[in-house]
Amino acid sequence: MIRVVVVDDQALIRVGVRTLLRSEPDTELVGEAADGRAGLAVVRDTAPDVVLMDIRMPEMDGLATLREITDDQALASVRVVMLTTFGLDEYVFAALRDGASGFILKDADPEELLRAVRVVARGESLLSPGVTRSVISQFTRRAPVMIAHPDVKDLTAREREVVAWVAAGLSNDDIASELVLSTETVRTHVSRAMLKLKARDRAQLVVFAIQSDLGPPM
Repeated sequence: MIRVVVVDDQALIRVGVRTLLRSEPDTELVGEAADGRAGLAVVRDTAPDVVLMDIRMPEMDGLATLREITDDQALASVRVVMLTTFGLDEYVFAALRDGASGFILKDADPEELLRAVRVVARGESLLSPGVTRSVISQFTRRAPVMIAHPDVKDLTAREREVVAWVAAGLSNDDIASELVLSTETVRTHVSRAMLKLKARDRAQLVVFAIQSDLGPPM
């Protein structure tokens, strides 16, 4: 059972998510809140698998709440998906940098939201090639001076190459095809790179790759 908390100041959004999750046999809504401060309390009380959280909220916005969650070791297994009205919100890079596992539009189809919950609960990330390109573009525009991750030096040459392709938005299957490797080998390289860089998930690995000028390859 995937345990979910929804944090959004719009009652209609909360009701919609509640109804959707209750209709599925593998999801359960264990808490909800209308602002970031109350949401943080609910997350700490319930320790859910996934948090669906709005970016713009009263009391404490989504980014501040996200940082509180990701900084709390007791909540290390909690994955956060940011709810946004716009596909490429101005806060995309900041949220990914701070540990968000991905984004979902508030007007997304119910099937998309359920897929988001399930994908993130598996420890994967919601980061399509289109969003990845947006993140790269935003970061390059706002922070032209790259600050490499301090542990990037510990990556092997192959791990650096694989991470560069991850930063290009490719899936493990796509990377395997590009490098003529098995998907399992690629998955191992990605896992080892995440461990060395202490990335919470694939989304944060992309951020670290961009900061360290590892991708995307040409």
